[in-house]
Amino acid sequence: MRKTTIWQTTRKALTVTALATMVTGGALLSAGTASAATTLANACSGTVNGGMGDTVAITGTSVKELVRAGAREAGTLALYDVAANDIAKVNTINVGAVPNAAGGSVDGKAIGAAVRQAVKDTKSWGLGLNPEKTLNSIEHKVAGSCGLTTVATNYVAPTLPSPGTTAPQQGGNGGGTNGLPSSPSLLPGGSNGTGYAPPRDYGNLPVAQPGVAVAPGVRYPANSPLPGEGAPQYGTDGQAGQGPDVRNAGNAEALATDGMPGGDVQLPMLLAVLVLAGVTAALVRTWVLRRVS
Repeated sequence: MRKTTIWQTTRKALTVTALATMVTGGALLSAGTASAATTLANACSGTVNGGMGDTVAITGTSVKELVRAGAREAGTLALYDVAANDIAKVNTINVGAVPNAAGGSVDGKAIGAAVRQAVKDTKSWGLGLNPEKTLNSIEHKVAGSCGLTTVATNYVAPTLPSPGTTAPQQGGNGGGTNGLPSSPSLLPGGSNGTGYAPPRDYGNLPVAQPGVAVAPGVRYPANSPLPGEGAPQYGTDGQAGQGPDVRNAGNAEALATDGMPGGDVQLPMLLAVLVLAGVTAALVRTWVLRRVS
């Protein structure tokens, strides 16, 4: 009977110890999964610094005036001072998280939705006759005025292999993956699979030196035909290379005259001119006298 009591006592002690171990282990596991911190911003706009994966939150006081303005503009007879004071009592309003990158952002739309839910959770009696309309007005007001830029303070940029180094090979004994050869295959341009190629040499390309004038004697050496000289010429027969006997096409000759010296005015012509002048003067004189009388 005594042995049975000792055994029952020992079994109860072991059971309690096992339960304590399980609870302690569960608590440790829970603490490990909740390693991400909360980065609290004092304003709903600007830049916030935190570690990658951290929760980004704002204080209720940072949006107090926006909630007041949104409730006042709702037109629901809301007691906006009451709603503003209720949201100011909220310590943290989670609005987003720091991404696993150098930086990111939490837009105003996400902040407005979070503030709307926080105001609703306060069960404030200052939301007026239509609480949903008041909450919508508050969300719209906050979304148009807020926005955060996140910067990851523990971000480390990945290092790239230096040019000329080979990429690490997988597999042992110098072999590649799945038994393939480990020698890197060269890509076009001489790269070895790292994404780098040796710089190209452009030193053999001809270039013109600015400001250097070429002398005429260099361009057209002495005793050499200039451009255009030596071109074939064509005569009346259409044959080229006829030399000095080449003439222009056609034969033009002066017309024969009547034997009078060129440029002389004959006597009958002079007499006719004089008679015509006298007759014209007499006609003009008669016409003037008639007009006067």
